Amino acid sequence: MPHVALLRSVHPDAIAALEAEPGFTVEIVHDTTRENLARAMEKAEAIIVRATPIDADFLSYSPKLSIVARHGVGYDAVNVPELTKRGIPLTVTADANALSVAEHAMMLMLNIARGTKAFDANTRAFKWSTTDAPVTWDLSGMTVLVVGFGRIGGRVARLCAAFGMDVVICDPAVPMNTVKGAGFRHVKTLQEGLAQADWVTVHCPSNAENRGMVNAEFLAAMKPGARFINTARGTLVQEEALAGALKSGHIAAAGVDVFWDEPTKQDNPLLSAPNLIMTPHSAAATEQSMRRMGLSCVDSIVRHFRGDIDLDMVINKEVIRSNR
Repeated sequence: MPHVALLRSVHPDAIAALEAEPGFTVEIVHDTTRENLARAMEKAEAIIVRATPIDADFLSYSPKLSIVARHGVGYDAVNVPELTKRGIPLTVTADANALSVAEHAMMLMLNIARGTKAFDANTRAFKWSTTDAPVTWDLSGMTVLVVGFGRIGGRVARLCAAFGMDVVICDPAVPMNTVKGAGFRHVKTLQEGLAQADWVTVHCPSNAENRGMVNAEFLAAMKPGARFINTARGTLVQEEALAGALKSGHIAAAGVDVFWDEPTKQDNPLLSAPNLIMTPHSAAATEQSMRRMGLSCVDSIVRHFRGDIDLDMVINKEVIRSNR
């Protein structure tokens, strides 16, 4: 009888789907202190995890755990080698939140381009029309560099193209012909793309290879007056460098949904940077996305116990092959 612990609640439809599975029991752990987690994990065989770190310490008090279902696509807070050592698969929700994050990236771009923040403040202050009006731009005709051409980056590229933008792709893992076949331009090097882009939006995971990749050198290589968007991972960006580029005016504006430390701290230099729109890692938090992610986690857990888990959702696939 599989017992599933939800480390924070998920969409009601996902909970209902789990509870409807014969033999499954469900526990929601709202207070994720170590003491509460240790108690819940005494009998949990599966978990759905949102933000709780899954590390060696967590696994030390999880004797029955056989699958970790990540509610999302990023797994920075999960120690994958430790899971693999114990034969525990880690699943993600793959495409479930791609649309929502892509739309959020476009929302940030549109808000920056059309000066929404300033115009809203002006309207509330009865400053009408051109009074203290910000400079605004059409997206159409501008060049956007999409760094990372995966599920989310591909959707962003298509949305940008629908707005009439010249879309350039940089992703060393994707062949040039794949990019061209999708109707976009391909650049061989990041520097080549940064030099020509009016907008740069990043959509890649944060790993040992690219952690902190948006540094002073990256930003200096961007066109003067270009704009920067990050709805991927906060640890891709060296925040002091981005704040400095915004203050100097080399980067005209930026929109970020993710931060190096989350929740962000009071001494974050971005909080005092000009021309910046920030959201609290909320890009994937639409009603539809939350439902899709919750149901995807449930599907992975149920299929795990049936023995036919979808490998496309598994990060450490070697565990499945070894178990089989």
